[in-house]
Amino acid sequence: MLYPEDLQYTKDHEWVRSADGTWRVGVTDFAQEALGDIVFVTLPDVGAEVTAGQPCGEIESTKSVSDVYAPVTGTVVARNESLDTAPELINSDPYGDGWMMEIRPDGDPSTADLLDAAAYQEGLADS
Repeated sequence: MLYPEDLQYTKDHEWVRSADGTWRVGVTDFAQEALGDIVFVTLPDVGAEVTAGQPCGEIESTKSVSDVYAPVTGTVVARNESLDTAPELINSDPYGDGWMMEIRPDGDPSTADLLDAAAYQEGLADS
């Protein structure tokens, strides 16, 4: 499985790429593999307020339904509309075309709860 070094990760299996004041969010390779074939994705609308650590969407697979958690408190400024018709992009390209949303954090967000690739993988090995 892949865990790009340029990303940060949550314990809930989301990844974050910070650029130009926004955080692009998706689910990790581990998460998409555990879910199986993804058939439907529910994401917040642009303009929605999300709260760090709280569910803000859902991923439905052939195995189960899982929540997507916001890694930061802020406003959704973009959502991946491609997932409406092609949710399987999360399976085929979780760190690229399978991204889910972009959030503009409120204030100066803390990254203290985010993990680097090595710490994320270590957490997977411990569980």
